[in-house]
Amino acid sequence: QVQLVESGGGLVQPGGSLRLSCAASGGTFSYTMGWFRQAPGKEREFVATISRSSANIDYADSVKGRFTISRDNAKNTVYLQMNSLKPGDTAVYYCAARASAGSRNAQTYDYWGQGTQVTVSS
Repeated sequence: QVQLVESGGGLVQPGGSLRLSCAASGGTFSYTMGWFRQAPGKEREFVATISRSSANIDYADSVKGRFTISRDNAKNTVYLQMNSLKPGDTAVYYCAARASAGSRNAQTYDYWGQGTQVTVSS
């Protein structure tokens, strides 16, 4: 059983930056990892995904060029560097893991963290 714990959320002004972390435990860190987000009243949406070797990375169009996903397999941790944040980025951000290749479909992920709140506001 894999446990995922996100951290790094908070309140930031528009144009600011945050770095989210997701620490994995309870199994080998050999999963494809993804970041999703959910704003109030909206469905959970795909943000980014990274393969086990970091060779394959995918971003939602809404964050491409502003967000960077990375992972440190030695530390069992995946990161999401978020720059040029906008109010529309406000959401609870979730880390997820799946045994197969990367996917934008949240329903195909096997494990989820509890989420971390990101609020972009002046």
